[in-house]
Amino acid sequence: MSDETTNGAIAPAATEAAGPAFTVEKLYVKDVSFEVPGAPGVFNEQAQPQLQMNLNQSVQRLNDNSFEVVLGITLTCNAEDKPMYLVEVKQAGVFGLHGFDAATLDGMLGTHCPNVLYPYARQLISELIQAGGFPPFFLQPINFDALYAEGLRQRSAPQADGGLLIDAETAGNA
Repeated sequence: MSDETTNGAIAPAATEAAGPAFTVEKLYVKDVSFEVPGAPGVFNEQAQPQLQMNLNQSVQRLNDNSFEVVLGITLTCNAEDKPMYLVEVKQAGVFGLHGFDAATLDGMLGTHCPNVLYPYARQLISELIQAGGFPPFFLQPINFDALYAEGLRQRSAPQADGGLLIDAETAGNA
């Protein structure tokens, strides 16, 4: 019976012949922190809260076809220069990427992987803020394609001293 399939799965050799492949191997929270430095007095503040978000990403090659991508989000909420809360989340994933050329691989790691990770980080941040005694807060969607394109533009633009921007990690920060 050489025509057997295993519940509709494609044999590994057929997958390689089909071209590039992207898989999500594992999603996990790598680090999380929630602080309310002025509690309980901060709950009586009547000032309009000001939010600041910092976004960063790091990529680590684990082997030829596996990469760990970490999406870091820091959300700071202040009222009249007094800290109300600080949320730091590092949502991570191990992704399998096989058969991509270097430019496409870079794009997949810079756009597609963060798009997979962001909803998990967003949900965790929302839950932490609400569990901390604050009204629900939902982060707006992020256009990782636009951030990646801006990062590429910054990396390729000559600097005043004639050099190129080297720090690719901060190029994706929002």
